[in-house]
Amino acid sequence: MKTAIMGFGNPVRSDDGIGVYVIEELRKHLQDNPGVTLFDMGTSAFEVLFKLKGHQRILIVDAALSTGEPVGTIFKVPAEEIIRAPVDDPMVFLHSLKWDQALSYAKKIMGAEYPGDIKVYLVAIDNTRLEIELSDEVKRAGDKLITYILDDVNSSRYV
Repeated sequence: MKTAIMGFGNPVRSDDGIGVYVIEELRKHLQDNPGVTLFDMGTSAFEVLFKLKGHQRILIVDAALSTGEPVGTIFKVPAEEIIRAPVDDPMVFLHSLKWDQALSYAKKIMGAEYPGDIKVYLVAIDNTRLEIELSDEVKRAGDKLITYILDDVNSSRYV
């Protein structure tokens, strides 16, 4: 049983890079774990759909702007709650496709092979300025997420 962990965000837009930060840190701990595949997604989504084949679980980390909650607040959300239905439009631009839309397409494309266990971790942010550093609050939230994910991976049947 394999787990895919996907970190999204733009690492040159300050706190928006939280997903990429989490993946970079997880590599230090999980590089030798054959049951886990780490994906530094940056701002892409569609390109990875076919790489998800063979994974039974997906964990996603991304930023959430304008949540109304304090910066650094962590949300754990079942993916089914927020996946958008794909737009059957042949002119969908792949570079503008977001992860929730990509998962909808993955579900449609993969059919019975689509992973049934998908969790989404979102971190509340308000800083997307052109900077390469995370704010202290968001970095602390990222470090908490790393601990949660490592505990989850190490204690699950998916290792």
